[in-house]
Amino acid sequence: MNPQTDKVVRRTTMVATAVASYFLLTGDYGPEPNVLDPIKRKILAAQDSVKQFIFGPKGEPSGKEPSDTAK
Repeated sequence: MNPQTDKVVRRTTMVATAVASYFLLTGDYGPEPNVLDPIKRKILAAQDSVKQFIFGPKGEPSGKEPSDTAK
């Protein structure tokens, strides 16, 4: 197998295994506080960062704000 392809397959497998393990463990605990809460917060923070990078920050005005001196 091509070395680059092999590297991508290995990394994808590792990520998929970690995600599957996370979902299996959280399925056992449910919404109750547990050891995985710090990991969950990191995942949600990363998700929010990606959303802000793609869509921009929340509450951004769509047009120019009116100034007080423009009366």
